[in-house]
Amino acid sequence: MSLIGDGLNKAVQKAFTRPAPKSAGAQMRYLVKQLGGTKAVAQMLRISQRTVERYVKNQIKKPRPDLAGRLEREVKQRWQPLIRAKAKRKAASTGGIIIDTRARLGYTAPIGSTDQDRIRHLTVALPPVHAARLFDAQDQGAGDARLQEIAAEALKEVYFQDGGRRAGSLDEVRFTDIEHLEFDL
Repeated sequence: MSLIGDGLNKAVQKAFTRPAPKSAGAQMRYLVKQLGGTKAVAQMLRISQRTVERYVKNQIKKPRPDLAGRLEREVKQRWQPLIRAKAKRKAASTGGIIIDTRARLGYTAPIGSTDQDRIRHLTVALPPVHAARLFDAQDQGAGDARLQEIAAEALKEVYFQDGGRRAGSLDEVRFTDIEHLEFDL
């Protein structure tokens, strides 16, 4: 997926009340139960149906690294959907979201101001409005570029303009060369 999308998913996963299944057999059994059969799981993971059946019966215990990654990602995407939805709702309505990033940030401003991009390390609490925009865009399948634009607009309003108290003539914020990005609810 994308850097920002993965960061949002990790933030929501911190709200889980129980850990997701760890062993390959338990993960396969969970996916079989969720998707309603071994054939659907096999197609999703791009492996044979017989291989899925062998994992379910614990005849195979250690998947290849690429399969282990796909398996873990698919389980975490489906794990505790109600808890996931509740955490997103809370962030979008009352809690907001915290962004911790080290990236190149710059802006477009009137002539005569210093608008050169530079690497900054920011930890900023974004209001619920911006959290809602990020989660809505992610749910609608927005790509990394669109999520990055939304995050840049949020940083412009919250960090650079301080909610309208300064830098009112700021046009656009550039949010590029992301070295580190982490979200927290």
